[in-house]
Amino acid sequence: MRLFAILTVCSSVLWSGALMSAVVWTGPAQALDLPVDLELILAVDVSDSIDEREARLQREGYVAALTDPEVQFAIASGPHRRIAMTYIEWAQSSHQRVIVDWTVIEGQAEAEAFARALTSAPYERNQWTSISAMLDFCVKRFAANGFEGTRQVIDVSGDGANNHGRDLGAAREEAIAAGVTINGLPIATERLSKHGWPRSADVDWFYANHVIGGPGAFMIVVETPDTFASAIRRKLLREIAATRDATQLAELP
Repeated sequence: MRLFAILTVCSSVLWSGALMSAVVWTGPAQALDLPVDLELILAVDVSDSIDEREARLQREGYVAALTDPEVQFAIASGPHRRIAMTYIEWAQSSHQRVIVDWTVIEGQAEAEAFARALTSAPYERNQWTSISAMLDFCVKRFAANGFEGTRQVIDVSGDGANNHGRDLGAAREEAIAAGVTINGLPIATERLSKHGWPRSADVDWFYANHVIGGPGAFMIVVETPDTFASAIRRKLLREIAATRDATQLAELP
């Protein structure tokens, strides 16, 4: 009887220990996403209507902005003192190319390293303009990127309307529903395309009404090639400094 009682107590202790282990064990530890003030995708049009000079000016504009002390100061001035950024180039529905992957930028060193990577990457252009496919691609890029941003922003530059891929309205609404803000940099210069086609005269209207959207969405119009750098700098400063609940109107010419 005494032996039975001892065995019963021992069994109870072992079972309790096993049960406690089962309750406490929750599986492998999950790494927490890094908090940042902004998750920013720079999405740059490299369709055939963008000539080589404009493609170069777009990149050079971002390089100049990232190496600007005021932009670097703004990056380090938020609550988390850092942002996460990636740079992609896009054209038709099957062409989205990551030029610089997600990078944490906390100040001058990281911003200038990002700029150097951008400068050294080769250009690759393609036909057609699929803003819808670009938005779909970008929304997926936010998922499981390792960051927890106060805001998620897609910064779109381009010189024309959606003419390839699925319906832009549906892609835009799905991006906004996912909590993403879409800002714009419409290129409204007057030069002809390399094929001799006139530029869309209402590209700024198109971006204001069919591209930008979400909390605090805005756009800045590029009217001449010489204003690329200043427009990009203004846009980055505004995106970095914006608060999520700010109401900002599109900047029409």
